[in-house]
Amino acid sequence: MARYEFRMQRLFVADDLAPGATFKLDHHQAHYLLKVLRMSVEDNVLVFNGRHGEWRAAIAEAGKKQCVVRAIEQIRGQTEPSNLHYLFAPLKQARLDYMVQKAVEMGVGALRPVITQHTQMPKIKMDRVRANAVEAVEQCGILSLPTVHAPVKLTDVITNWGMTDSDRRIIFCDEDDEAGDPISVLRDIGQNPLAVLIGPEGGFSAEERALLNAQEFVTSMSLGPRILRADTAAVSALTLVQAVCGDW
Repeated sequence: MARYEFRMQRLFVADDLAPGATFKLDHHQAHYLLKVLRMSVEDNVLVFNGRHGEWRAAIAEAGKKQCVVRAIEQIRGQTEPSNLHYLFAPLKQARLDYMVQKAVEMGVGALRPVITQHTQMPKIKMDRVRANAVEAVEQCGILSLPTVHAPVKLTDVITNWGMTDSDRRIIFCDEDDEAGDPISVLRDIGQNPLAVLIGPEGGFSAEERALLNAQEFVTSMSLGPRILRADTAAVSALTLVQAVCGDW
């Protein structure tokens, strides 16, 4: 990824971007720029929407109830979104926040919660997941916002995989896998689009492990001799995949 202008505030917006286009920021963005950062009319920010690249923009109106921004010029063209999917069992909120942010920083293009037998937090606040994803792309110079999927039972994901993701291989991070060196495992999988699967705090059940290992589209992989927390396992697995098969 090209180096971005990290000294300027970056904002994700939903509006179309073109020279001279104006749009209102939402309440939280306006409050942050005007009240926290003490910015004013003509001050510059960077804006992006995941479709039209990144633009330098200026504050055009700064009132008590709204902040209007005007797009000036494109700084970076739009890049293709990442094709790496991340399947994960929802965690307790603080760990989930961290995991989502780090997964996005690591280049994930789709966040796909899966409900397993040992999932401790089956209900997930989707708005909070999206907010954490937005925060990560804003802070890290990423131009595409990852797709956030609704939670689905792991058994349903596996049953429907051939219809929804027929060409995508699942890298199943299994603490009981005895295949050895994960780098060698990843080097042998070819050029398929990939999805990384991380389980819950309690791990996968024996039935889930058997189901996954029975699928032709699943490759199991160990993350080493230590038992990792689910959020740590996410960073470890995505680092390995990006280093061997991804854009590193």
